[in-house]
Amino acid sequence: MPIFLDRHDLKGLTAADIAEAHRKDLEVQERYGVRFLTYWFDEARGTGFCLIDAPDIQAAMRVHDEAHGDLAKDVIEVDISAVEAFLGRVSDPAPKGDSPHAMFDPALRTIMFTDIVDSTGMTARLGDLRAVEMTRAHDSLVRRSLNDKGGREVKHTGDGIMASFYEVAAAVDCARTIQQAFDAFNLASKEKLRVRIGLDAGEPVADSNDLFGATVQTAARLCQAAEPDTIVVSGAVSELVLNRFALVSLGYKALKGFAHPVAAFEVNWR
Repeated sequence: MPIFLDRHDLKGLTAADIAEAHRKDLEVQERYGVRFLTYWFDEARGTGFCLIDAPDIQAAMRVHDEAHGDLAKDVIEVDISAVEAFLGRVSDPAPKGDSPHAMFDPALRTIMFTDIVDSTGMTARLGDLRAVEMTRAHDSLVRRSLNDKGGREVKHTGDGIMASFYEVAAAVDCARTIQQAFDAFNLASKEKLRVRIGLDAGEPVADSNDLFGATVQTAARLCQAAEPDTIVVSGAVSELVLNRFALVSLGYKALKGFAHPVAAFEVNWR
């Protein structure tokens, strides 16, 4: 059956309220051939997200309607492996410590793109074999930093990596560590590897039919717009890490595919 992720506006509700609503969904689900796999709740932003295995959207919403009447604002169909890559789980987490209840993290994620500068030119200059070796060096340095900073690789883009982070500060710190690693690599290597990095933060369902669609697009476009050896983050990331890193405003950038310019900030990593 298809897998759906829905979004609810839950301002004023608590984690206990949402846990009770989830329990009611589980009580009703079998009548409609639906399985509620898990959920995420962001009390600060008043948003919640349910992951649902259902024959169609209508069946999933009928469960919500009968269980508690809180229908979703938006629903998208998702790939289960993509959900796990971005959000880190596709089932309820186990309770921790003495609490009988599992702790649910907010679904806000920071998305990071790395990009090897002029990878096409590098292949033409070095040849396929040597260019593949350089790409593997990039992958190794990036993945080491992801592992150290709690990032999760979502996919390899051919000349870069897309990753997801629970914590926005960890994502920015990881980006700085990556640039520092390439700086050290280039000091010891005759052939230089230069990368650019872009980051944005957002929710999994927001004004798009794709999982983290707007966030992924913004991070990718900021990466493309970044100068070599730099890190560029969105206004959303800037607000979430205020005073924790040295940021320089780049003003508003016109990004391909966006109707309005996007606020951009460069992160000092040196």
